[in-house]
Amino acid sequence: MRSPADTPNRYSGRMHGYSGDKQAYLTRLRRIEGQIRGLQRMVEEDSYCIDVLTQVSAATRALQAVALGLLEDHIGHCVTDAINAGGPEAEEKVKEASAAIARLVRS
Repeated sequence: MRSPADTPNRYSGRMHGYSGDKQAYLTRLRRIEGQIRGLQRMVEEDSYCIDVLTQVSAATRALQAVALGLLEDHIGHCVTDAINAGGPEAEEKVKEASAAIARLVRS
């Protein structure tokens, strides 16, 4: 595993692509957190399996929507900036985005 020093600009203090939408992301994640707490309650109360599965599916879709938004912001900001700057960082950002897409597809 690489250290932060080995990863160009990843931890350099620059604003991330999602920074402009940070509050919206936090709001969505808090809502998802509430969904997860609701799922815990449903299991504690022995709710009907299909009802629990329906809520698991809803929480999963909500997390996927956040992930896709973050990916779009990353490509639109971080990858675009790196490509415009050129050099090895551009290739690294494209590989990083491709790996993130692969992880999302597998999940």
